[in-house]
Amino acid sequence: MPTGTILVADDDAAIRTVLNQALSRAGYTVRLTSNATTLWRWISSGDGDLVITDVVMPDENIFDVLPRIKKLRPDLPVVVMSAQNTFMTAIRASEKGAYEYLPKPFDLKELTSIVSRALEEPKLRRPAEIDDMGEGMPLVGRSPAMQEIYRVLARLMQTDLTVMINGESGTGKELVARALHDYGKRRNGPFVAINMAAIPRDLIEAELFGHEKGAFTGAQNRSSGRFEQADGGTLFLDEIGDMPMEAQTRLLRVLQQGEYTTVGGRTPIKTDVRIVAATNKDLRHLINQGLFREDLYFRLNVVPIRLPPLRERVEDIPDLVRHFFALAEKEGLPPKQVDQGAMNLLRRYRWPGNVRELENLVRRMAALYPQDVIGEGLLETELSQPAVSPLEEENPQNINLGASVERYLNGYFDNYGDALPPPGLYHRILREVEYPLISAALAATRGNQIKAAELLGVNRNTLRKKIRDLDIQVMRSSR
Repeated sequence: MPTGTILVADDDAAIRTVLNQALSRAGYTVRLTSNATTLWRWISSGDGDLVITDVVMPDENIFDVLPRIKKLRPDLPVVVMSAQNTFMTAIRASEKGAYEYLPKPFDLKELTSIVSRALEEPKLRRPAEIDDMGEGMPLVGRSPAMQEIYRVLARLMQTDLTVMINGESGTGKELVARALHDYGKRRNGPFVAINMAAIPRDLIEAELFGHEKGAFTGAQNRSSGRFEQADGGTLFLDEIGDMPMEAQTRLLRVLQQGEYTTVGGRTPIKTDVRIVAATNKDLRHLINQGLFREDLYFRLNVVPIRLPPLRERVEDIPDLVRHFFALAEKEGLPPKQVDQGAMNLLRRYRWPGNVRELENLVRRMAALYPQDVIGEGLLETELSQPAVSPLEEENPQNINLGASVERYLNGYFDNYGDALPPPGLYHRILREVEYPLISAALAATRGNQIKAAELLGVNRNTLRKKIRDLDIQVMRSSR
């Protein structure tokens, strides 16, 4: 049976009640308070085996209290909760010495599991010696997928573990790599990025490791490579799946031995860099094709991070739109916003270019249009593909479904490169076909659902269910 006293501090009475019931049922003794002053008094007197606390308290921010707690009782685990579910909150919680960070709303099973783990295996964390980072957010989003990424990044900041970031083009892989560097212990060193897909294959080794004078035709002087330039900092290897096999062999040797030689050189050079790699390809698939070394994969894939495409985190779109409009305003463009109809359109769009495509769209609207509020009609003209489905552009009276599905699949696989798409493609494509097909039938019959059902050869009740499930807008005159 679990034992121990849990100190709970939160100004929300409902949350205190829920935590009290859950932790008491689990066998713990629980003490509740609504302010930081009482919490600090309990801790100062030596009470409590673990603390669960909100960040923003009526009398004090818990991030100002945490350093005092860690100095007085460094072995006391502190679990921090916050409704301000941003990247910076997770990072500050980790750097101030919190045992764990949980975004609100939280899962009770996860919380009790964290409490059990913290009490069974006390985890000592020294408070990081770092200046206040301010309120700027390198990553934006409050969706569950992004919250998990924030928590992983917070745990990695004070380590030198090699990280592999996987995600489609435009999801922000370099942004994550920069965050790891800018808020990690190597932040005072250089951040050096190299894109394997942007460099001729026969020059990649020289770009990475440098070359000596006369090493090859045109090498008139010695040149430093990215490893030398990144010494003491972080080296970001973007599109690692495009690295040629010869360069992979040399990179593996560096990771194993911590040293390298320049092209044309003989003297080993010690290296001190943190490696962060990224790819939009399935490296396992490349390994099976003989295009990527399996041993290098395991060296790079120490901590894997998958960045979700924007279509999997559409709840983050409003925050991202506001963020990009704010950036445009800082650059001298007039303040703008989108109305609810336009926001709904943004949520339904597929975003093949992910966050990068959304950023470009927002900046374009901020620069080109005089309206303070961007409406749905204007936004429709800006989107490169129709919302929800690329099939809707077909003539409703003459839809070539075979060609449309082929075009959709080609675009889908182009978006993934050589990687296999995630499971569920059949249902995804089925939905993409059904929406424009039913919409076209309703348009052709002027919203008459009986005639539309006859045209499609389906039962009227089936059609009604599809209209409801797909959220298809039907003309008011329809029956």
